Amino acid sequence: MKTIEEKALNNNPVKSSLFNRKNLTLTFAIATLIVTVIGTTVGCLWFINRYRTSDKMRVNIKEFSNKEYPANTALLSVNHQKYNQRKLKLIQKNDTYFDFVLEPTNKKTAKILIKDVDISLFVPKIPKSIRGDKGLKEIYLSEREFSRQQVSFPIDSELVEIIGGDGFEKQNLYSIDIANNCLNAGYWEIILSTKENGKKSVYYQGWFTFPMGHYKNIFEKINNISYWENWWRLEHWQDPERTKTKLNLLRKVVNNRQIPTKFPLDERIIVSGEQTRKVRTLLGDNLVTWGDIYKRYDEIEFATFRTPGWYDHNTPWKNQYWRIGKFKKAILRTIEPTDSKQNLQEIEFVFKDIKTGEKNRLLVSGIDLSQLPKLSVSDYQKGLYMPLGIKVPPFFQSYENLKSQSATDNPYFGVMLDSKDRWINHHELAIDGFVMHLDKDNPNLLHTYLLSYERHTLVAHFISDLEQ
Repeated sequence: MKTIEEKALNNNPVKSSLFNRKNLTLTFAIATLIVTVIGTTVGCLWFINRYRTSDKMRVNIKEFSNKEYPANTALLSVNHQKYNQRKLKLIQKNDTYFDFVLEPTNKKTAKILIKDVDISLFVPKIPKSIRGDKGLKEIYLSEREFSRQQVSFPIDSELVEIIGGDGFEKQNLYSIDIANNCLNAGYWEIILSTKENGKKSVYYQGWFTFPMGHYKNIFEKINNISYWENWWRLEHWQDPERTKTKLNLLRKVVNNRQIPTKFPLDERIIVSGEQTRKVRTLLGDNLVTWGDIYKRYDEIEFATFRTPGWYDHNTPWKNQYWRIGKFKKAILRTIEPTDSKQNLQEIEFVFKDIKTGEKNRLLVSGIDLSQLPKLSVSDYQKGLYMPLGIKVPPFFQSYENLKSQSATDNPYFGVMLDSKDRWINHHELAIDGFVMHLDKDNPNLLHTYLLSYERHTLVAHFISDLEQ
């Protein structure tokens, strides 16, 4: 039986329509409220879980099989993946020191401890000299977290302990590496290596996220500022392209002079060290000389380095090599770093953009040329091997070396700038760093090589005469 009101509504189309609209509006409001409550609850739970901390934490660790990661560029041991299926536990010792415990899930695999690791040496600490400048601070934070930092612990270190297993790891473990990958904050990696045929060979790799709550607390402790002022830039890439770079806040120029420098475009591309392992991630055919790279830059791509820290051919990384398409000159400067009274050197390589004519420059600053190793060209990988950035650590270093001089105390910086001192995104350009050494037979000759995106290949070789 219908009520009188329902009958009236049915007989009155206008009132019936208004009644339906009110019902729809009410239903929509209730649905919106439910979705908002659920979304807020999920967001709160995600936030609490992401930034939770405890003295002892189980951390998820990912181990890729050869099938899952065919583009692995590591030099792999014959025992690769024979000691997998581990678990990771982090133990906080004090504000910044942690133990890493790799636990086995079978009897043949050993329990491995890396003890008393100072994590503050892996977290960005904003240098005092740039804290007051928004642009330099943005560049520093972007570069520091998106630059690889791989730190090795030799097996004879008092910080390393091996327990149990079938004996292989006790007898053959050569070194342990902890890497802060050049990705968003927290994407880390742990690597176990043995030595085969005189070469360091990887037999275990595990990818994990360092607990972001601990990361946040350490960042706030060493910087004495709120993490939330900078969290988005640390956890998500923010491109500071065209940001003004105030070089006077980094160093004072004492003197400068142009130095004779050759860039032999007909020289064959030189390959050694890790570049021999990364041939499979360089996507380009018939690249024989340096000249081939700049004539056919539009044909060159690289396997992209993606989260959690592996190479992917399916989303290739392009380049902007036309921005350094023509080398013009090199300038050598004596400089006094802002935070040091020791005079050091800076070299500026000047290029011409072959599309726009813009003068673009690479500055490598805060180095002591007299302390560079004297090497043959074939041994370039043993030279000063550095990423670009402001006060960034080397790509690879020992933990002892890291403790003796943290990146924040290092006067080094390397930047790509345009003619107006605006920062150029060298990642998009596809230059991630450089290698530098003196000539083995003639120490007055300085060799500088440019490293491509992710160090897949060298893309230039400059030979400078320091004596002239």
